[in-house]
Amino acid sequence: MKKLSLLLACALATGFIAGEASAASKPVVVGSTNFTEQLILANIYTDVLEARGVAVKKRLNLGSREVVFPALKSGELDVLPEYSGALLGFLTNGKSEAHKQAAVLKALRQNLPKGIVALKASSAQDKDGLVVTPATARKYHLKTIGDLKPVAGQLTFGGPPEAKTRYVGVPGLKQVYGVQFKNFRALDAGGPLTQSALASGAIDVARMFTTQGVISDRGWVLLKDNKNLVPAQNILPVARKAILTPTIRKALNAVSAQLTTEDLQRMNQRVSVKHDDPETVAEDWVKQHHLGK
Repeated sequence: MKKLSLLLACALATGFIAGEASAASKPVVVGSTNFTEQLILANIYTDVLEARGVAVKKRLNLGSREVVFPALKSGELDVLPEYSGALLGFLTNGKSEAHKQAAVLKALRQNLPKGIVALKASSAQDKDGLVVTPATARKYHLKTIGDLKPVAGQLTFGGPPEAKTRYVGVPGLKQVYGVQFKNFRALDAGGPLTQSALASGAIDVARMFTTQGVISDRGWVLLKDNKNLVPAQNILPVARKAILTPTIRKALNAVSAQLTTEDLQRMNQRVSVKHDDPETVAEDWVKQHHLGK
């Protein structure tokens, strides 16, 4: 009986190891959307996975969520850095009423497609925000998004193309705040096109991200979302369940356990202001948090 139990235990252990090896036999494909923070996060995930012996292939800077998330569903990508509230809004067409962190995470997991898993969420948050120059803020007495309502008809709003249709963009601004801009100009996701347009006066209000170092570096004004249009946006890895071996799951969760909003701000500033390479910035974070080789 003892001999049979021993053989069974060995078989189970061997099967587990073989199963993990089989799941990891192909490189794990880490993807990202097309802005600085995503490149940093995807490189962090890559470095931490590779430090644990996981083969990784990177496919970065692919486009917006409308492009990248379907690629995860189809199996073209295996892992993405995501934002809890933004992804929930995408999956529910902005119809979810969840705003606080716990409620957003619960609703997100309930709405994810079959075979897609949301792993541990970090404390780090990065939200969509509206940014103006100090001159515009003074001229129109702007401190909050709500302050835009009486003057928005005179102003041009600029941001990524998807801001025109996503609920937290033009539709939500109209519904929640009654804000309707004179024009919308399709640019990029808080990148050089948007920054240049805001600085030059080609746009009056820019859709940017709250963790972008360039906002404080240039003295721009981030308008307060006083009616909480944008829900909690905790950063977390989203992955295909089929590739989630215990090693991969533990590695990605280890990143979330240590990532903070302050980390994001510092890393974004290094790339966007000091022009450091996202791979180098990611590698430094991994070393500082003892998650590397």
